[in-house]
Amino acid sequence: MESLFDPQGNQKILDRIEQLTQIKLSEWGVMTVAQMMEHCQMPLKVVYGTKQIKVNWLMRFCFGRSAKKLFTGERKFGKGMPTAKEFKINYHPDFNEAKAGLKELVTKFTREGRAGIMVTEHPLFGKMSYEEIDHAQWKHLDHHLRQFGV
Repeated sequence: MESLFDPQGNQKILDRIEQLTQIKLSEWGVMTVAQMMEHCQMPLKVVYGTKQIKVNWLMRFCFGRSAKKLFTGERKFGKGMPTAKEFKINYHPDFNEAKAGLKELVTKFTREGRAGIMVTEHPLFGKMSYEEIDHAQWKHLDHHLRQFGV
């Protein structure tokens, strides 16, 4: 699996983000490309400690372990995955701002490395290693970039 901590792996994601245009249509789902880029910032902000989400303890107890395996396992995400309500983008962000914001947050993974990760206790998944965090972030970004054909 590729790594956002690795400069070469990180650059691969940045290159794919750079290929996105305002008129790029999704191959599945309902988000616009700008909404997708804004959405992809949310999990990064959670691990950087700049966004907090709350998860019902019962959800964590019942689904946390299996969800963690899904997010950190080798298998790619399928189409139609559910989205946390805190990560839904119901407005129309500025394309250029969303793109610049996402690129900055992705770049931070390599620039700051593990020191940039402030939250290793995921609200749903529980305690996560840096490798699990990296893997989950990569898979999420890859999923949405594939959604828009890049």
